[in-house]
Amino acid sequence: MEQRISLVTLGVSDLAKASAFYDALGWKISSSDKEEGIIAYDLQSMALALYPWEKLAEDAGVPVERSGHSAFAIAYNAPSEREVEEILRQAERAGGRIIKAAEKAFWGGYSGYFSDVDGHLWEVAYNPFSKLGPNGEFQWGGAA
Repeated sequence: MEQRISLVTLGVSDLAKASAFYDALGWKISSSDKEEGIIAYDLQSMALALYPWEKLAEDAGVPVERSGHSAFAIAYNAPSEREVEEILRQAERAGGRIIKAAEKAFWGGYSGYFSDVDGHLWEVAYNPFSKLGPNGEFQWGGAA
């Protein structure tokens, strides 16, 4: 298995509401299948898909019950502290909820958290130790 992720699929309670949230962040839908109930956004080197929570649980063979935030966070690295603040405000205007206001982080960067309309946790961070490449590529601890 190659060391990469091709697709992240988020289970959502209301596909139209979730799509409107990501659209309000400025994302563009790359694929939409109304019959299957899936919406996809192409990212730099992978894709993010929105899929009804119940169908995702059924497909994976797991219980449908949920309890608050997911046990993981999706991270978006920004090129500056100012942009971290701007993205958090944009997420809040789009209907997301600020979970943790942006602040200096213990590891030397600057970050905050928001949740989308389904409670998926997103960290928005500026990491001065891991510069982004020309297309936003992230590489842990170095230049992309």
